[in-house]
This record gives sequence, structure tokens and C-alpha cells, in this order.
Amino acid sequence: MKNVPEILPTDVTALQEMVVALRAQNDDLIAKNQRLSDMFRLAQQKRFGNSSESYPGQGELFNEAEELVEQTVEDDEEEARTSPRKKAKREKISADIPRERVVHDIADEDKFCDCCHHALHQIGEDTNEKLEFIPAQVKVIVNVRPKYACQACEQNGTSNNIKQAPVPASVIPKGYATPSLLSQIVTSKYQFGLPLYRQEVMFKQYGIELSRKTTAQWMMRSADILQSLYDRLRRRLLEQPVIYADETTLKVVGDNKSKSYMWLYACGADSPGGKLTGTDIPNIVLYDYHASRAGQVAVDFLDGYDGYMHVDGYAGYHKTQATLVGCMAHARRKFTDAQKAMGKHKSGKVDWALNHIQKLYRIETQIKDKTIDERYRIRQEESLPLLAQFKTWLIKSEQQVITKNDLSDAIQYCLNQWEKLVRYTLDGRLSIDNNRAERAIKPFVLGRKAWMFSQTAKGAQSSAVLYSIVESAKANGLTPYDYITHLLEQFSQPEPDIEKLLPWNVNLG
Repeated sequence: MKNVPEILPTDVTALQEMVVALRAQNDDLIAKNQRLSDMFRLAQQKRFGNSSESYPGQGELFNEAEELVEQTVEDDEEEARTSPRKKAKREKISADIPRERVVHDIADEDKFCDCCHHALHQIGEDTNEKLEFIPAQVKVIVNVRPKYACQACEQNGTSNNIKQAPVPASVIPKGYATPSLLSQIVTSKYQFGLPLYRQEVMFKQYGIELSRKTTAQWMMRSADILQSLYDRLRRRLLEQPVIYADETTLKVVGDNKSKSYMWLYACGADSPGGKLTGTDIPNIVLYDYHASRAGQVAVDFLDGYDGYMHVDGYAGYHKTQATLVGCMAHARRKFTDAQKAMGKHKSGKVDWALNHIQKLYRIETQIKDKTIDERYRIRQEESLPLLAQFKTWLIKSEQQVITKNDLSDAIQYCLNQWEKLVRYTLDGRLSIDNNRAERAIKPFVLGRKAWMFSQTAKGAQSSAVLYSIVESAKANGLTPYDYITHLLEQFSQPEPDIEKLLPWNVNLG
């Protein structure tokens, strides 16, 4: 037995046990290798692949024109094949945009008949519209206050009573920023993601020197002015029976932590100016900055709120007093990730789960315009049986999928979240997912790609207030620039009526 290593036992039974142990170890290594391969494939797909749930990022903005042109050509060609006589429809220019009428007439000497030389009379006209863009115009408003005195009193040496109009109300006393200028800077950054240093360059081309330090101070001052409106919106949000919550990371340079967080709370309809049928829930979107992701942050903001709250699977929300409603979109995303990670190795289980979840969403599409009672009734009749089938399949599949992978993670997520995932069937005001919050937080995520970080915690807090005003305006169908300009004008006056300035009450006419 020279070739047999000394470490191997000579007993047959011991050798068999060793072989079994080695096989188990080998199977475990194979499973771990497959798990790592799936994770790598999913990471590659998320970074470089297409996603139906993704929003256009900065990288995609550079080729969107080419893609749109190619798609338009394809659509025109398809329309020509299917409807050769049908003319393409042009996009209409809004009737609210001012019109300038330019008449292109023939010369007066040509307004005679070439045959009989009688004068011609107008029988009609042809028109077409062209859209012209007028670049931003900047002007300086010089407030002049004449001073008046009594000349007779001056000559008699008596006290002179000087009269003068009071100083006009100003949003920033002793500053030269007007509400329209502040609103332009606010919306450029917080609606369109244009960092302050780029705005500095933009203003310079108009001959205006506005440093980033100055505009940053203005932004914090504007947030301070609008804080009372933010507080009123928060109070109204916490009065609602249903709210939505989410959070995302934020880098704050002046903070010692590597990650800070911007929390989001919303209520109302998802579409601008829309309302859930049968409710008077206002459309509110509020951001709240904190250096922590601890559940106590949500507890403090909610201040004892005990209504329904749509959330994802983050455990921190369990510390609140709210009744949590799960997100089926997150559950679906888990199975979608499993499908992507498997690549060519398709799984019938993943397909079954995705198809079954799609049936639940199909019901939601059909009842979106129904009343609260009708939504509740249809979910009880149609959604609950599908959910019961889904849970039975999850329990059975959990026992069959013993290897740790993305599919097992998806199954376990659904089982762990099951009570919250089915809670939307208990009330017609609830939603099947938390997409209302995810869509509301997306503008901040996209803006963050442009300006990347906040310098200080105070700046991040100001950003939370200004983002809240911009997004709440959009949620109520308002133009943020007009709304914020109006707000700053009103807050320049003594004792503004905040209730009349709420985005669903305000009159911008």
C-alpha cells in the first residue's frame, strides 16, 4: 500500500464516509459557484442590459435623439404600409401660447385681375404655425422712492416733515433676488437637475455674475421661507388614511458618515392632478433628510401615525405604528432578477410566478377607475383566489428549491412578506404596490446623478424642502416655476394665508 497516503483511513466504512462527505462538499462548492455566477450575470445585466422598470439615465440621454428619429421613421413606414391614404398627425401647439400674426400678402399692384384688370377681393386665407423660442430675458428692476419735504418749513427753520413711500416688500430683505429669479434657480436644480455651478455659467453668458456660494445661500433662504408650507403639508399628509414611504441614499460631504438618506412620504394619486375615485385625498410628496436609516427616523416623522402605509421590505418601518402594506412590485422584481440571473437556463417556476403576478396586475388595471367599494369587492372575488394559489405554490416550491439562489430568495421574500403583500385586498383605497413612492422618489435619484452630493447637512435639509414643494406642485398639475414664484411673492407679504397656498387650493390666475 505504498501509493496510499498516510492520511487516508484503511477501514472501508471510514473511506465510504469520507467519500460521502467529499461529495457533499463538492455539491456545496458547485452550488456556491452557480450562485456566484448568477449574481455576476445579474449584476452585468443590471449595469449594461435593458430593464422594463428602468428610467433613462444620463448615459441614455446622449443617444435618445437618434433612437427617437429611428423609431419615428419606423412608425411612419409602418403607417404608410397599413394606411397609405392616412396623413401623419402633427403635434398640436398649445392654444395658451401667445400668437403673433404675420401676414404675407402680395403687392398692391398685383391685386388686379390679369384678364380684365378688375380689382381682386379676398376670398380666404391659408395659415400655418411655426414655434419660435425666445431666450431668457434678464432685467434689473430699479425701485425708486421719491422723497418729499416742505419748502416753507425749510425757510422758516421749523421741523421738516419728509414723506416717502414705504420700502417695497422683498423676499430677501436687502438682497437683489426677486421671486422669479429664485424660482428659476430652484426649478432648474430641483426639477431639471441643473447643478448650481452650471447655472453660474449660464447666468454669466447674460453678463450676470452669480457665484455658487450666493445661489446656495439663496436656496437655503428660500427653503427657510417655505418651511411653514412644508410643515402644513406634513400635517395634512399625516391626516390621510393611506400614505406611501421609501428612502434612498445621499452623499453629504460635511457629514462623517459615508451614506446619509433622503426619506420620502407621499399620498394621493400617482398622475398629476389626479384623484383616486371616491376619495378626497390630496396629492402630497414630502422629502425628509437624515444621516441615518434607522427606523426611529420614520417613527419621528410619522409622529404616531396609525393609518395604512405602503412600504418595501425594509424592517425599519416595523417600528412605526402604521399598518404596513407590502409591495407586489418588489416581489415581482425578485423573480425578474432570478430570471435574468439564470440567463439561458430558463426555469418554469420563475415563468409561472411572473405570469401569476401578472394576472393580479391585470385585475388592478381593470378596476383602477372603479369606486372604493367596487375595488374591494372585485379583489375579494378575483384577487384573493389567485393569491391563495400563489401561496400554495410558494410553500410547495420552497421545499423543492433547496439550493440557495435568486429563485429561492424570491420565494422566501414572498413568504416572509406574505401578510403585508395580501393586505391591499382589505381596503379599496390601497394599492397592490408601492410604485407611488418609487416614482415620487425617482426625480431625486435622477437629480442626484447630476449634482452627486450635498455639501452640508443644512444644504441637504433645504433640498428636502425644495424638492417637496416642486414635486407636490407637479403632483397637483401645477407648473413648479409659476407656483414657487407665487409662493415667494406671497411670503414676502405679512401673514400670508398658508391654507390658500396649498397646491390644491392655490389660485395662480
